[in-house]
Formats: sequence, structure tokens, C-alpha cells
Amino acid sequence: MGLRLPVAGLLAASLLAPAFVVAGVGRVQLDDGHLQVEIAPALGGRIVHVSLPGRPNLLKVGAAVDAVPDPVPAADGENIPYMGHELWTGPQSGWWLDQDVNPQRRAAAAQWPPDPWLANARNRIVERAADRLVLEGMPSPVSGLRATQAFRLSGQSPATLELSAEAVNVRDREVRRDLWFNTRLPAGSRVFVPVATPGDARLRADETEAYAGPVAWWEDGLYSLQLDPPPQGKTGRRGKIFIAPSAGWIAGFNAGQLLLIRFGRQPDEAIDPEHGQVELYLDWHHGDPDAGLLELEVHAPMRTLAPAESMHAGETWTVLPYDGPDGIEAQRAALVQALAALDIDGWQSPRKSPPE
Repeated sequence: MGLRLPVAGLLAASLLAPAFVVAGVGRVQLDDGHLQVEIAPALGGRIVHVSLPGRPNLLKVGAAVDAVPDPVPAADGENIPYMGHELWTGPQSGWWLDQDVNPQRRAAAAQWPPDPWLANARNRIVERAADRLVLEGMPSPVSGLRATQAFRLSGQSPATLELSAEAVNVRDREVRRDLWFNTRLPAGSRVFVPVATPGDARLRADETEAYAGPVAWWEDGLYSLQLDPPPQGKTGRRGKIFIAPSAGWIAGFNAGQLLLIRFGRQPDEAIDPEHGQVELYLDWHHGDPDAGLLELEVHAPMRTLAPAESMHAGETWTVLPYDGPDGIEAQRAALVQALAALDIDGWQSPRKSPPE
């Protein structure tokens, strides 16, 4: 289950007043008394802060947010580690295949960096209020898309943010892509995803001389990761999990808060086979808890867009206080209570599996 903002309706309403470009403003703050959100229009319209009043930022944000506050997208540019929450497009293997602005990356079928015009282009503000914001991005010569993002606070308890994205094909030919939300938390956060059987989660261990792979945990249809110390000679754990979720939500515990991300669950065939509808990426340094990150990623269905055709995706974020211990059983119990209070489908499975 998930909610999508009517982006087109918000844009139509905003035409009653002239649109404008923000200059010299690093962040736009949204606050409805229940939730505090900060969005950076100059950084691709990414979310750089989410928290309950008086509590720390839930998101993992890089020092580049302040050090490089006004980037200029370039076809040969590299990724700038702003982190936070941002919009990508999939599949990753096709990021640089269908473009002419960087022939070298096309020839190499480069899978990094992401589209600089989505990640680093200044967005135009077309609607702004204390509890809502609509941003329009630049046309991208890499993806062939122009994205519009909308953010709205519910004004109610529990604290809730509704966000949505619309991407229109700005080329004179078809474009095949998906919309991909990427939300970063600190690496030590606890994450839960509803997964019916262990086979619905495929773990890729990105092992190196320094890194071992992640350690999975699954019980009664609920999937998580364990931050077990790495084997001797290794300094951390790194890898990615590709998931076909059994319900449309992800839960993350961090900074004395529970972040519950809801979205529309999709059939497996709607998601590009390279990906899972939900993906978790972990980069954890055992001796440095402030380094690394945990990514909570959600893919919308793959779409083939004709010229000027658009596609939409959305998420609903609810943030609840959590003052319990940093343990998997206590957090699982808090999650059960939160799902019941919000009348959200939980998970069911007759099978059990020990930690891998």
C-alpha cells in the first residue's frame, strides 16, 4: 500500500502564481509541527533531513552537502556523496548506454556514476508552503527524462510525509526506464522488510580483501541484517540484497526513531530482472560506526515512454518515536505495534530460518 501525490494537479494549481528560481538558498524547510523535513533544490531536489521535533536527523548525509552546495551537472562528472534521499532511474546497467554526451561511458557500459542531471542539477521551485514543496528538474541528456518531485506533510499525527516523482520523456523517441527511490541511513541502523521466504531475497556479497559480505536474518516472513563482526582480517561488511517483498513497506530504526516507508507493491514481472522491487545496500565499517551507509531502495515498474509521455511513483513516510533498546527482538516488537496502529498489513509465513 502507498500513496501518490497528484503531481499534475499540484503543478496546475501552481500556475495561478508565477514560478520562480531560488538563488542562494541551500535548503527548503517543511514543518507541520509533527515532522521536520529539509530539501535541497540545488542538489537534485534531495531530502537532507527528516526527524521528529527535537530528535536527530534520521538520514545519512555527507559533508559534501555543505562543502559543495551548488554543483553543476556535467557529462564527465563523478558522483558527489551528498547521500540523503534522492531519485534515480533504472536499470543501473543502462545508465550510460542510451546517451551521446559521454561516448566513453557508453562504450564501457558504465554502471557508475548515476545521472548527474538527476543527482546534481538545481531544481526550480514551482510551489512552496510551510508543509509542501514542488520542484521541477532539468531535462537530462543522459536519461532523456525531466523529473518533477512533490513533497507534502500530512499535518497530522503520526508524523507523515508524502512524496512523489513524475518523469517525462523529453526526447523525440522512446525511452525505457524505471523510477528508483534511494534513502540512506547510517550503516548501524536496523532495517526490516517483509519477505515470505528466504528465496525471495537474493544476497550479493561484495567481498574484497577488506570486506566480508552481509549477514542475513529471516524469521516468520521478516527479513533483516545482522551486524556481526567480520571474520579475522576483514574490517567490515559490504553487499546488496535484491528483494521481492511480500508487502509494500520497509522499516528502519535509527536516531531514536522508526522510519516506515510505504509504497505500492508490484508483481515480480513489473520489475526489471536486474533489480528487486526493494534493495538494501550495506557498507559497514566495524571499527568506525560513523562511516559507511545503509541504503533503502525502492523500484517502480519499468516503463517504455513515448515522446512527452510520463510515469509516476510515490512513497509515504511515517516517523514514530522509539526509545527502546537497540536489539532485533525489541525493535521487531515495536514494529508489530506500529503496523497494527497504522492498520498496515504485516507479514505471515509458516517457515523459519536461522541467521545465515
